[in-house]
Amino acid sequence: MSAAKLQDSPAWQQLQKLCNDWGATTIAKLFAAGPERGSKMTAQACGIYLDYSKNWLREETLVALFDLARERGLETRRAAMFTGEHINSTEDRAVLHTALRAPASAKICDQGANVMPEVHAVLQRMMAFCDKVHQGEWLGATGKPLRQIVNIGIGGSYLGPEMAYHALRSQRIAGVREHFVANVDGAALAAVLADLDPAQTLFIVASKTFTTLETMTNAHAARRWLVAALGEQAVERHFVAVSTNSEAVAAFGMNPEHSFGFWDWVGGRYSMDSAIGLATMLAIGSAGFAEMLQGFHAMDEHFLHAELEQNLPVLLGLISVWYNNFWGAQSQAILPYAHDLARFPAYMQQLQMESNGKRVDLSGTPLAVDSGPIIWGEPGTDGQHSFYQLLHQGTRLVPCDFLGFLAPMSAFADQHDLLMANLFAQSEALAFGRSAEELRSLGVTEAQIPHRVSPGNRPSNLLLVDALTPFSLGALVALYEHSVFTQGVIWGIDSFDQWGVELGKVLAARVESDLKGTTQHAHDSSTQALIERYRASRS
Repeated sequence: MSAAKLQDSPAWQQLQKLCNDWGATTIAKLFAAGPERGSKMTAQACGIYLDYSKNWLREETLVALFDLARERGLETRRAAMFTGEHINSTEDRAVLHTALRAPASAKICDQGANVMPEVHAVLQRMMAFCDKVHQGEWLGATGKPLRQIVNIGIGGSYLGPEMAYHALRSQRIAGVREHFVANVDGAALAAVLADLDPAQTLFIVASKTFTTLETMTNAHAARRWLVAALGEQAVERHFVAVSTNSEAVAAFGMNPEHSFGFWDWVGGRYSMDSAIGLATMLAIGSAGFAEMLQGFHAMDEHFLHAELEQNLPVLLGLISVWYNNFWGAQSQAILPYAHDLARFPAYMQQLQMESNGKRVDLSGTPLAVDSGPIIWGEPGTDGQHSFYQLLHQGTRLVPCDFLGFLAPMSAFADQHDLLMANLFAQSEALAFGRSAEELRSLGVTEAQIPHRVSPGNRPSNLLLVDALTPFSLGALVALYEHSVFTQGVIWGIDSFDQWGVELGKVLAARVESDLKGTTQHAHDSSTQALIERYRASRS
């Protein structure tokens, strides 16, 4: 079904009516009318407990949302993805990131060919390499063990591994430190290299084509740094690639056998469990990486088989559609109460905004409704002392996803009680607020009351996870991957292409040659003046 017909669907019209008739209903009134709401509006799977009771949802709202999902063919589209149909229509590709974490015994085909033997062959090569590094069988050019890992990539070729490295801090192999370089600003690479010993440094160059401008610029700079210290012969021992371009890998000075490939049916932002995860495997070991894949696969199975009404990704996706399209919420906050998940909001930002930041449907027809929301966030409790002011008393509607973990993530277990108290309290405060009457009972002066009232009625989900482990991280990422997919199906868009990032790259190549004076392309007057000002400063 095309997005042009979306607003004409019975479920969409029913949801619009429910929104229009909402009136003075608040979260507090919903709880007062249903004492069991807090325990009833929950779902759980794969060690993740979802409480979605603090939302602008009635039973009839949920019924209409599930009706919308079925009218839009979510179940059919879901099956098509898992069976390898080319649902990435603009690139004529299958969408099989789920194959990356499926067991070797599975049979998942692309154009009739089972991809699983090749997937597990790469996985086994990755494991063998990582085991050699950890056991000291793979040494640098001077015979020293490689303990400093520098992952050079950009976008999906670095953000997932970087997020996982920080998230799985407690699982890391002793003595291994990792660094991540993505920004083409030379300061990023310089800051990393400043404290490294070339003799103990291993570089991972992550670029499927081995032509990505930012990645290869940094890779060649890192190569010059290494060669200056250890000589040309060191490149083969200190560089490995995640790429399918064996000729370019060889031209760089690497042995193509030290290159780990992946496939065009894996989008960059869905690739952290592919060979792109080599840095993750080096950080947590082969067993830890296998456990993370199990978490991904467990959530895949839940998404594929659970009824929509108890399906965690479906619930999150439909709730997001409810606020985005019927209440005009332009953004959504991801708020992990875990220091180790500091990079999780950024990872979610790329996953969701690159996937669903689209303006046309699958047929190329302009959308008549908004697509993906703006994703942002920071870990708690840091954010409580900055942007939570806007969440509690601002004029904008910002639905929130809170994430917390039952098990402490450090030896300072008593502090975990305080962390979780803040998590639960923030969710409660957003939902129920503090009224003028309550403030008066506390002796607050009338002049101050308008400034101190928190109206509440701010919606949120709360995801409570047993512990932050490789398994739960995989399950969490897969949960949001499939939530994004659910939203894309509702809007009738291709969530797996990213043509919008191309134009800036093309223009940047032209501008760079203009900056160096080798070309002189036509530009608007503003861009031309900026180019001239920059060239003048360089001269």
